[in-house]
Amino acid sequence: MWVVVKYKSKEYEILKNSFSKVLGNNPEYYSPKIKYEKYINNKLKVFEKSILENYLICRHPKFKHNNIINLLKSARGLQCFLNGFELNQQEIEKFVKLCKSNEDSAGYLSQNFFDITKKTKGMFVSGPFTQMIFDILEDKGKKIKVLINNINLTINKNPKNLLYS
Repeated sequence: MWVVVKYKSKEYEILKNSFSKVLGNNPEYYSPKIKYEKYINNKLKVFEKSILENYLICRHPKFKHNNIINLLKSARGLQCFLNGFELNQQEIEKFVKLCKSNEDSAGYLSQNFFDITKKTKGMFVSGPFTQMIFDILEDKGKKIKVLINNINLTINKNPKNLLYS
């Protein structure tokens, strides 16, 4: 059974250890991430970020038992369990599969995950145009035509080293 938990921002590893002590064999954790680049002092630095911020998706068969959930509510590093996880198992499973199907070989989400249909603006999160906002002019199938500072560009929707949202 899947659960979605909110954890304290700097206590991710502490939470995992707390869960392992109660659940015994290791539960499956999932937190989809992106890799992005940012210029700092004219140097390009590479960062990674979880798209769920301080939320974590976790699966273990013992989550079916309410007494285990009640015991884990006081786990160190945990802020709360999101309500309704029992009723939304299919949606959680579907989200995890969608994320995993759009990951690259290093485990980061690729641009395919971020569907930009019916959007009018976007921002580059990596590449030479990092943190630049652009207007989407036209969707050309595998490419999109964008406007950045009065310059028209055509970019691939699935670039290897360029992410946008």
